[in-house]
Amino acid sequence: MIALLALIVIGVYGYLQYSKPQYEGEVAIKNISKETNVFFDEFGIPHIYASSEKDAQTVLGYVHAQERLWQMELLRRIAPGKLSEIFGNKALDNDKLFLALGIDENSEQAIAKLDKNGKSYQLAMAYVDGVNQYLENGKTPIEFTLLGIEKKPFTLKDVYNIFGYMAFSFACAQKTDPLLTDLKNKLGESYLKELGVDGSYNTTKIKTNDGKIQEQFIEASTAVANLLDKSPFPPFIGSNSWVIAPKKTTTGKVIFANDPHISYSQPGTWYEAHVVTPEHEMYGYYLAGTPYPLLGHNRDYAYGLTMFENDDADFFQEEVNPSNKEQYKSIAGFTDFKIRTKEIKVKDSASVALKIKETNHGAVMNGILRDFNPSQPVAFNWIYTHEENKILDAVYSLSHSKSLSDFQKGISYIVAPGLNIMYGDAKNNIAWQTSGKLYKFPKGVNSNYILSGTNGVDDKVEYLDFSKNPKAVNPEWNYVYSANNMPQAIDGYEYPGYYLPEDRAKRISTLLDEKNNWSKEDVSKMIYDNTSSVSASVSRNFVSWISTKDFSKIEKQALEQLTKWNGSNSTSDVVPTIYNKLLYFYFKNTFKDEMGELAFKQFMKTHIMKQCIDNQSKIENSVWWDDITTKNKKENRQDILTKSFKETIANLSSQLGNDVSTWNWGRVHKVEYKHPIGQVALLRPLFNVGLFEAPGANEVINNVMYYYTDAESYDISAGPSTRRVIDFSDIENSWSILPTGQSGNPMSKHYNDQAQMYIDGKFRKMKMNREEIENSSTKLVFKVK
Repeated sequence: MIALLALIVIGVYGYLQYSKPQYEGEVAIKNISKETNVFFDEFGIPHIYASSEKDAQTVLGYVHAQERLWQMELLRRIAPGKLSEIFGNKALDNDKLFLALGIDENSEQAIAKLDKNGKSYQLAMAYVDGVNQYLENGKTPIEFTLLGIEKKPFTLKDVYNIFGYMAFSFACAQKTDPLLTDLKNKLGESYLKELGVDGSYNTTKIKTNDGKIQEQFIEASTAVANLLDKSPFPPFIGSNSWVIAPKKTTTGKVIFANDPHISYSQPGTWYEAHVVTPEHEMYGYYLAGTPYPLLGHNRDYAYGLTMFENDDADFFQEEVNPSNKEQYKSIAGFTDFKIRTKEIKVKDSASVALKIKETNHGAVMNGILRDFNPSQPVAFNWIYTHEENKILDAVYSLSHSKSLSDFQKGISYIVAPGLNIMYGDAKNNIAWQTSGKLYKFPKGVNSNYILSGTNGVDDKVEYLDFSKNPKAVNPEWNYVYSANNMPQAIDGYEYPGYYLPEDRAKRISTLLDEKNNWSKEDVSKMIYDNTSSVSASVSRNFVSWISTKDFSKIEKQALEQLTKWNGSNSTSDVVPTIYNKLLYFYFKNTFKDEMGELAFKQFMKTHIMKQCIDNQSKIENSVWWDDITTKNKKENRQDILTKSFKETIANLSSQLGNDVSTWNWGRVHKVEYKHPIGQVALLRPLFNVGLFEAPGANEVINNVMYYYTDAESYDISAGPSTRRVIDFSDIENSWSILPTGQSGNPMSKHYNDQAQMYIDGKFRKMKMNREEIENSSTKLVFKVK
């Protein structure tokens, strides 16, 4: 038995060694015109030198697949509802949702309209060809073997479906609107006003220059949030970016910074590649299975993105014909539901037949989302699947622009998602431009709630011309920035959305305003900054209303720490441990009694929760302070905050001991980058990366995200998916970092070689000088087959 076990271990190890990516030598492939060289630098970044862009794209597809084929496979399965084929019943709810959204059908329609002679199409097909050549001739990832996945060719529809999933993960309405509708019906408008639902809490804004009380909807918010939390590919969440004009830099050239916030995973979101041809050069960041980068730079310009957080999706409550359940009420009278039928193949189980009903607004979510079956149909309307999809041309244009106006034209092709797209160039231009097809609702219609599908009013929206999208180009204040906060009004209209609080925006704009001699080194420190003046202010507000009567020694020590806090969230700090636990008990004691268990849990996963913290801490006579479960007593702010603080200290003492000085943030705030197969305990050490003690917190510039909890530690779920600092005075020495590594192969040395650097706030060079690249790289030559 020992000998047999040893042979198995040796065999598995040998297979893993064999499956490692190839970084040197020669490979013969078809459909390239000339020999193409790929230099892999010391962090495994490929620098592709080709005689034509078609050759470069073919080789890019090949090297991308050899590092990330497993990730590509996962990502292309989400939109067409094919995760259950490899994960079984536990992925069934995910498949139902995405089949109902209709991304797959929308992708087919978009591809049918493409100009097959256009460069965006032809280069995308060259990339797909490269992926498929690796699929056919390359090594099989260990994940395919463990799960028994059959290798099948990639298609252009897979590319579109991947972009479609990305667009959906940006949207917020599906996680928020049903919850707010139930809270409004149950509690009334006054309760929701104090949550900032009316937009009144969005004070730091991006400057532009140019019925019956029933909890029947909360399940929808909860179901979608849970599905995205458990997605095998990380959803997009937030982001920071700022671009500094020459008048505020030491070199007199533009400095560009961007760190998109995405749920952590292993492998990470981005695949880096530097492509050089006689007609084109781009150092880009690619989603798995996509041919053009969403982030990138060259010697002429740089671009990146954050989430706009605008509202591009809505729920409509429909009405069934009482005489015919296959019809719904529309302004034209009763109309037949459109029916789509789909088959979901389920691993180790029988296939599931899915019947999807659609109204003129979109797919009916009843029966699609778990436990969501209100008395009448509720349809989901998402602009991405209702408007013409030009996403391939859009992303191609971003990475192939010749000027700022050319770049903005590419942005105009994007219907969804709504993005803040940041731009800086070697000609000293800086710009911020939002994407997305924006629309206005009739006056009095609040899109934060489920709308009426039958009154002929709620769905009469006015579509706006792209010229009305918020933007700023070369503003007189000499910088542009975005931190998912609300933009200033355009023509008196404030775009509705699910904006994040002002914490990061206030910190970024304050730092940029105060200084006029920015260097690349200064920006690299700023992008790792973990201080929140807003959190420090909230802490002081809480302290001022906590009654210290009969306080124990440990309670007094902890309170003193909160009083002196400047908002720093380093691993050695003690106060973040106290503050974050206090926030949890404050939320629980303030909101749970009115909301109920289910609604409270979902509320704690929304931007609304984050939005209300600062303002709620200043309201003396809030409708939320009273605990409605206590009879013959009306609690006030002091009662709730004192109770919350005492529960905080009791909880921390039980978990961490009675010595407050040892309650360091790094002790409870850790990150592990999780691979889907790493859920199996035996395989966790091979596939997962970490644990690491992590600095940062919710809504600081170094924005690492977690849910507030009474548990001993915080499971960090998201954060900067990369940090980039691009200096146009020294473009060949710009900086970047990834959370773990470039490779998705656990046997590659580049699987986790950046992990500690990332935690420590360090960077590596994004090399563009060919001589330097050749002198520090291995060489893989692609021969013509």
